[in-house]
Amino acid sequence: MVTKNQINLIRQIKRKRNRKEKKLFIVEGKKSIDEFLSSDYKLHKIYSTNPSEFSVDNIVSISSSELSRLSSLKKPNKHIAIFHLKNQILQKKNFYLLFDRINDPGNLGTIIRTCHWFGVDQIICSVDSVDCYNNKVVQSSMGSLSKVNVVYTDLIKFMKATNKKIIGTSLNSKSISDYSFQNFDGIIVFGSESNGISEEIKKEISNYISIPKTASSSSAESLNLSISVAIFLSKIKGI
Repeated sequence: MVTKNQINLIRQIKRKRNRKEKKLFIVEGKKSIDEFLSSDYKLHKIYSTNPSEFSVDNIVSISSSELSRLSSLKKPNKHIAIFHLKNQILQKKNFYLLFDRINDPGNLGTIIRTCHWFGVDQIICSVDSVDCYNNKVVQSSMGSLSKVNVVYTDLIKFMKATNKKIIGTSLNSKSISDYSFQNFDGIIVFGSESNGISEEIKKEISNYISIPKTASSSSAESLNLSISVAIFLSKIKGI
């Protein structure tokens, strides 16, 4: 049975301010929880309608009605876990993916999942991007957040401090098909779907690349951001 204090804690850490204060975040669903259990994230507690599915000590058996009260999902998935936040430290890499003002939680979660698929274990976000421990980000990453380092920093300072080539993504510029990504060791900057790359960031970018439409009759204004990331990564990885 879940206590009142435990219920209050789970409700509190659904908000960013409280997550930072308590240094805890929520993961839901067996697959995602298993991914975090197999990572270097430290478990706080699991609440489950079927505790026998886990071989851990910090687990509380709860009813389906209690799970519904705790879960952020419309259809709760038997388990909800709390993990400790981890300090995300910037790691030196051959190339970097930078994300400017990514505000949609589903987009960021899918980007993290896409990066994990392509073997990219770090992304860098502007400080005004959505929190990677937001419930919707964690859920849409399907556990991949446990394997991808998400660093928040001042992008302008980061770009000014590097001597790497900086490429921006845009709707109308040199086609990605005309660019060689062999042994790529630069920086690619992605902006938000709604606003693109900010004017301040653009001043630090030397070249732009776009993904052209292949159907001139298409009325689509742009690609989903995570799909754009996947196309760029497939080029970088030589797929």
